[in-house]
Amino acid sequence: MKEAVTTTAAPAAIGPYSQATVSGQVVYTSGQIPLLPDGSLLEGDVEVQARQVLENLKAVLTAAGSGLERVLKTTVFLKDMDDFAAMNAVYAEYFTEPYPARSTVQVARLPRDVRVEIEAVAERG
Repeated sequence: MKEAVTTTAAPAAIGPYSQATVSGQVVYTSGQIPLLPDGSLLEGDVEVQARQVLENLKAVLTAAGSGLERVLKTTVFLKDMDDFAAMNAVYAEYFTEPYPARSTVQVARLPRDVRVEIEAVAERG
């Protein structure tokens, strides 16, 4: 059985999708971009944007009964792979060992022309 997760502590979905879904004890988040909870775009470099993305991810996971410490896998989408080191430094502020598995890819374009988007799979705690 699939359960939708919603929270006002992160930006609302801007299309026909949920902020996250839960099936059993597994949480699947939608990709988070650097929107503030009110839906406005946070401008800035990849470090500023990555920090907001991870704050959004944390809020969605908390609403799902999970947390960053329970993340099993993330996928990071970057507008420019030259931003990898800066994104990685911010990412390291939010995750501790044992680190989640991760894929990072450069994409042609992201929603709202942001620099970074991150999605996660986590266990409920």
